[in-house]
Amino acid sequence: MSAKRTAHIISHTHWDREWYLPYEKHHVRLVKLVDTLLDKLDNDPNYRSFYLDGQTIILEDYLQVRPDQKGKLEKYIQDGRIIIGPWYILQDAFLTSGEANVRNMQIGHQDASKYGSVAKIGYFPDTFGLVGQTPQLMQQSGITNAFFGRGVKPTGFNNTVSDSDYESSFSELMWEGPDGSKVLGILFANWYSNGNEVPVDLEEAKAYWERKLSDAEKYASTSELLFMNGCDHQPIQLDLPEAIETARELHPDTVFIHSNFNDYLQSVQRSLKHELSTVKGELRSQRTDGWSTLVNTASARVYLKQMNQLGQAMLEKVAEPLAAFAHTLGVGEKYPHHLFTYAWKTLMQNHPHDSICGCSVDEVHREMVTRFEKSRHVAEAIVEEKSRALADAVDTSSFEGAGKDALPVVVFNTSGWERTGVVSIELDALSLYFRDGYKLEEASRLAKEADLTGRVLVDEQGTELSCTVEDLGLQFGYDLPDDKFRQPYMSRKVKLTFEAEKVPALGWKTYAWVKKESTVSQQASLITADRVMENAALKIAIADDGSFSLLDKKSGRTYRDLGVYENTGDIGNEYMYKQPDGETPRTTKGIAAQIRVLQDTAYQAAIEIIHEWVIPASADDKLDEEQRDLIYFPHRKAQRSTRMVPMTIRTVVSLSRGGKGVEIEATFNNQAKDHRLRMLFPTDLDTSVHQVDSMFEIPQRSNKPAAEWENPSNTQHQQAFVDVSEAGAGLVVANLGLNEYEVMQDGRNTIAVTLLRAVGELGDWGLFPTPEAQCLGEHTVRMEIIPYSDQAIQSAAYAEAYQFQIPWTLSQTGVHAGSIAPTYAPFEWEGGDLAFSSLKMNEGTGDLLLRWYNMRSHAAELKLHSNTPYYYFYKSTILEEHGERMDTDASGRLTLPVGRCEIVTIGVSR
Repeated sequence: MSAKRTAHIISHTHWDREWYLPYEKHHVRLVKLVDTLLDKLDNDPNYRSFYLDGQTIILEDYLQVRPDQKGKLEKYIQDGRIIIGPWYILQDAFLTSGEANVRNMQIGHQDASKYGSVAKIGYFPDTFGLVGQTPQLMQQSGITNAFFGRGVKPTGFNNTVSDSDYESSFSELMWEGPDGSKVLGILFANWYSNGNEVPVDLEEAKAYWERKLSDAEKYASTSELLFMNGCDHQPIQLDLPEAIETARELHPDTVFIHSNFNDYLQSVQRSLKHELSTVKGELRSQRTDGWSTLVNTASARVYLKQMNQLGQAMLEKVAEPLAAFAHTLGVGEKYPHHLFTYAWKTLMQNHPHDSICGCSVDEVHREMVTRFEKSRHVAEAIVEEKSRALADAVDTSSFEGAGKDALPVVVFNTSGWERTGVVSIELDALSLYFRDGYKLEEASRLAKEADLTGRVLVDEQGTELSCTVEDLGLQFGYDLPDDKFRQPYMSRKVKLTFEAEKVPALGWKTYAWVKKESTVSQQASLITADRVMENAALKIAIADDGSFSLLDKKSGRTYRDLGVYENTGDIGNEYMYKQPDGETPRTTKGIAAQIRVLQDTAYQAAIEIIHEWVIPASADDKLDEEQRDLIYFPHRKAQRSTRMVPMTIRTVVSLSRGGKGVEIEATFNNQAKDHRLRMLFPTDLDTSVHQVDSMFEIPQRSNKPAAEWENPSNTQHQQAFVDVSEAGAGLVVANLGLNEYEVMQDGRNTIAVTLLRAVGELGDWGLFPTPEAQCLGEHTVRMEIIPYSDQAIQSAAYAEAYQFQIPWTLSQTGVHAGSIAPTYAPFEWEGGDLAFSSLKMNEGTGDLLLRWYNMRSHAAELKLHSNTPYYYFYKSTILEEHGERMDTDASGRLTLPVGRCEIVTIGVSR
């Protein structure tokens, strides 16, 4: 070389908290590693620095066992020898929500700042692909780079400009998000262990560095070469300073330094002479053979994804908005920042790629179930407290005329759009407290004898609504007051089910169950013929085999053969699906089903479909042999067993009077192994592309994979929904925690959603049996099918799909005066192309932060008005930094231009 090259050696360890060992076994090794690191820093000033894997949870995990070492940790972090942040954990990108990623960055910054400076490094060493909005999220976090190991095809060779077969000419590239945000991307082209275990011995080092330097120069655009000294759970290389001295002796033409990411980045930016390739949008390894993209982790242990979807929704879409409402309106106790941080941290401990992806040993995922429950229980406790406090502050005096027996109910809509839907609540129709002198027998008798007849449901204007009442009988209950001992009681409970109409966005509406003779004439049934349901917008007809057709009355389009089940073998592993060679998929098409009307009310109809199916019990014996021989999964020859087991599937297809889509709930008891179950939705729409919900974005993807793709399966990641459309018609399939789909190349553009994937091994670098990944037992899945005409956004199909993710909240209260109107929304907003994402409070400022993102790739406009006692608006970032005050019109309404695909956060300050 004419000019000197520099070898930047960065010490690190990639620390999967749990994976092929349970968490605590990795935890023990972590404590030993950090102890060793601190001792090394104490005793060797030549060991310059160590990057702690970009996740501050390592500090928590270590100090949980070694609290006595906190002072020493703080010293070396402040000295810049241990580098921490910016994340709380290293999360999977496609299986965690946008808000979860924002909280991850916020909490990582908060925790790191307590020790010193935060590393502004966009660190994604082993993330299984990266979402398109990552550059914007980095820029809004003050980060101008992204280091990653997956998602881009390996680069061109020998610093030549690549042809169309490559996505980047070099390991350095410009990565551009859909909004135009750019970051410097650094691909670990030779992986994040390419500088691992550097030899001290002269002969070993000679061979090592000849190979390593050549490999790095093959991809690098400058003479600044990156060598990552560490790997998964890699112990610290204690003799690295000596190994660097050996390297300097061998290669005087090369500057070897024990470096860090900041120094490396500055050197690269100074040395850039080539124009770097620009890679746009999602990094999903689409320009590969398709066998090692790890996309099928989206369907490994589906039950985990379902728990995660619910846990995220309860925190970001229900608990945080309700707590913000209550605090803003001066109702109840203060915003519980400490509880939210605890709940988010507990949830995010399940978000690393080896955790949420379902690709670890069974012990790991058992512990995850407990964490999901713990986080959700905290969220539920906040929701119960805040919704009750708000309901008790609502003015329900309009129901006084209905008598002392009126039972008001407040329905909360914490989504960002006005909402209509079927809701249910269990009411205490009569409560007899033991504190009032009632004996158990007397309380039970009086509750049983309570007269619940002659009641109707009314809104605040006294208008009667159709309502179904289910008498739940005598039940024990209790209160937990803040100022006295627990208060047990016996109650007579009823369950009310009705359709709540036009509940304001981010607001509520009040109803009451009152003593009154019904005067409402029965509305027409939604069951209009045998096996046919119909409302003003949709018509569903069930066929003999349980599939159904769906007519969108506005577009005139009928979608046929929806809801067929498909079953195939799976001889792959938790990472990747592999169908046995030559297998023909089994389907329920043409198999007679048992069909009956399950529900027929004025507001909702439902039809039950039972499939008594049989499928192979497992793979044949050859799979076990191939697993033990570590046969790479694409090369396996196992087939399915000839032994059959029952697969009974109960499907409920339901339609509400005001519904924009048809809801599907399927329940089955899986007793088979080594297989995949999907539900099929043929669209028969003429298009080569489709849209899909991802993090703060609805990217467009090709139906057909790239030419390099060899895998027969082209499954992909989704969050809330996938959408296939042509001019004038489209079909959205929304889901709850079903993160894998495929648009099939079958001539019908069929959307296939994976409901279950059952496998028996972890995969990757050895044989790790995972019998619990066979997912034996009961499963329930839910979807909504939403047809539309014109455009999906303008038709509110996407809004409907997003609302499907969010549970309704209802709270019982009494008849009383109150400070809050019975129908109310603290905020009102307009912006047809925008999707509402979150409402929360900042702990430091007490400001409210509201977030939207532009679903379209062109400019939009946000109009926002506050009905709360807040004084001004400002534009912020995902880190919730206070910006300059923005002007409003005479009515106090803010009008703000929003860029294409922009994530916009608005602060509301006192």
